[in-house]
Amino acid sequence: MKKWLVRSIGLAMVGFLTAAMASPIEDAIIERIKKAGSVCLQGEACAGQAVAQASSSGAQDPQAIYDRSCATCHAMGIAGAPAWADVDAWAPRIEKGMDVLYASGINGLGAAMPAKGMCFDCSDDDIKAVVDLMVSVSQ
Repeated sequence: MKKWLVRSIGLAMVGFLTAAMASPIEDAIIERIKKAGSVCLQGEACAGQAVAQASSSGAQDPQAIYDRSCATCHAMGIAGAPAWADVDAWAPRIEKGMDVLYASGINGLGAAMPAKGMCFDCSDDDIKAVVDLMVSVSQ
């Protein structure tokens, strides 16, 4: 009987200690997985709050965009990309027309070329300017 009482008290103490230690751990878990933000729909009370606008400060330099986003593939003609100033590689593409080239630059082309060459802060006009630059050195 005495052993049973000691074991019962020991188990009770372990249970209390576990519960006491679990609270900070649970709090830490809750803090790590809580929502980072919320969605506010038009018409809701939060709809009037200021929202950061994703906008560019104007047209960017086409050569700078090419250097940081396009040259990785187009400088050497990697993955089927027409190389910079390679007249033969660009000729059949140029024959399709500028609208087709603009669409490829803006929307990407297959799995090899991502949309806008992964230039996430480029506008459609920025990409068109880069396409114009690439075509101008490839004719």
